Amino acid sequence: MAKTAGTSVPTVSKVLRGGTDVSAETRAKVMEAVRAVGYTRRAGAKSEKGRDDSGGLSHVLDLVVTHFEGSWANLLIAGAGREAAAAGLDVVLTLAQPQGDWVSRLLRRRTLGVIGTLVDPASPQFGALFAAGVPVVLIDPMSTPPSGVASVGVANWEGGRMAGEHLLSLGHERMGVVAGHARHLFSRARVDGFRAAADTTTAGTATVSVAHGAWNRAKAATATHALLDGDPGITGIFACADSMALGVYDAVVARGLRIPEDISVIGFDDLPEAQYITPGLTTVRQPSTELGAAAVKLLIELSRGEDGGARSPARMELATELVVRASTGPVREAAPSPR
Repeated sequence: MAKTAGTSVPTVSKVLRGGTDVSAETRAKVMEAVRAVGYTRRAGAKSEKGRDDSGGLSHVLDLVVTHFEGSWANLLIAGAGREAAAAGLDVVLTLAQPQGDWVSRLLRRRTLGVIGTLVDPASPQFGALFAAGVPVVLIDPMSTPPSGVASVGVANWEGGRMAGEHLLSLGHERMGVVAGHARHLFSRARVDGFRAAADTTTAGTATVSVAHGAWNRAKAATATHALLDGDPGITGIFACADSMALGVYDAVVARGLRIPEDISVIGFDDLPEAQYITPGLTTVRQPSTELGAAAVKLLIELSRGEDGGARSPARMELATELVVRASTGPVREAAPSPR
């Protein structure tokens, strides 16, 4: 790896310890070399990371997030915080800014390990954590993590399937999906599950149109307009996140249509907002608080696993469930054609 980075082994080691006496240019080269080589310290290898000055396990873990805003992030942080407190641990919240040097600050800490939320494990920053031997648990990673890296998520495909089957059971066969990002694993899984329901339930007669709302209310509204402009006959829309379902509501109302009389809407998350909007949002519940707690439990297991304990599963999935409210209803009968 040092050869790939064009530097010395001690310098690589210094970067992976979070040393400050390395230039930004050299640090970037080492991070890129880690990504290119795909180096990951083997599981169970002895490391000083995660141990305090007395040699015992650290009482601090890092929760790395891409944003603090929003109900979903708050629920997950609450779950992780409560589970950590019950285990006698403190949580440090770290904002993973794409151009920031957060990883070096984290590597300088004596941390039990890292929980990464909605992050890209292929990024150079996370590559440096893997290479440094820091225990990592990912929550619904955006892309496939390296072999042996643990992750916790929800049954996204199954949740998408439940959303599709619910709309189909109400007679909807011309449907739209407002997805997140095309490259995000969990977004693709929700869309794929929805499509599978449509294909298997109707023998391929149902139509599913997809637009991307980038997990953003305003962009979801734009995506909804695009769907309805492309197929005005759509009677049911699945938003792959409740935050985007709010944008679907905005677009439907702006077009003078009613929910659910003209268009049924179903979301994914079951955030508090789902109960407060009118009409109440039918959605697929994911256990957001439990996700944070499960990630902390798994990280604690990993941090103690170097003593030969049982190996934790590479992927843990929590179940999703359908929550039916007032935003979905039977497809409206078409008006009879005039004679």
